[in-house]
Amino acid sequence: MRTQPEAGPAISSSFTDLMTSLAVIFILLLCATLNNARQEGENTRDSILVELKGALHDFASAEVEVKSDPRDPLGLLILVPADLLAFQLDRAEIPQRGEAFLRAFIPRLSAIICSERFVREINSIVVEGHADSSGAASHNWDLSQRRSMSVVRTSLSVLADGPALKERSVFLSLLSASGRGNAELVTGPTGEENPALSRRVVFKIRVRSFEQKPLFEALEPRGA
Repeated sequence: MRTQPEAGPAISSSFTDLMTSLAVIFILLLCATLNNARQEGENTRDSILVELKGALHDFASAEVEVKSDPRDPLGLLILVPADLLAFQLDRAEIPQRGEAFLRAFIPRLSAIICSERFVREINSIVVEGHADSSGAASHNWDLSQRRSMSVVRTSLSVLADGPALKERSVFLSLLSASGRGNAELVTGPTGEENPALSRRVVFKIRVRSFEQKPLFEALEPRGA
């Protein structure tokens, strides 16, 4: 008596092929979704930088310059006039006029950065200290670090008073100090260093990249 071949192996093979095909389709759809989200994220990042720059525009009245960081597509630079944070030679103490400026500047900056619009988009705020070319490189690095820390300490003490207190922990989580030594000197038209301008502090604000966002947040529809 002739027996019919068993259908089990064939059905199992077909089921495996089906699941493999479905897995491939899912992966392709996921890749397409991620690519679209990445492009949307880049567009959103550019929009955020424009909005953030606009929100910080008010500082221009105090001659504070806000501009894109030419070395970092995710960054903004806040350049404080040298006469407001003018460090004396080989010193890290903030002058009285500089402290008065920070007391007006920091609460406004904190309110913008910690606002609902921007707080989820900001990756870091770096207070970057600089030194002129006089002295050894190791000494200049330490000096520039102390300058940046002086500004950070003063900034946090400003936020410790009044209604800004609730923003202090958020601002602190984003804030850091960095010394650059004499690596980025300020020079004049002839290429000669301007030592007074080299002794400075720069605020650097960096927004989060697409890769730094959690997957669920990166895929979240814009405006949700």
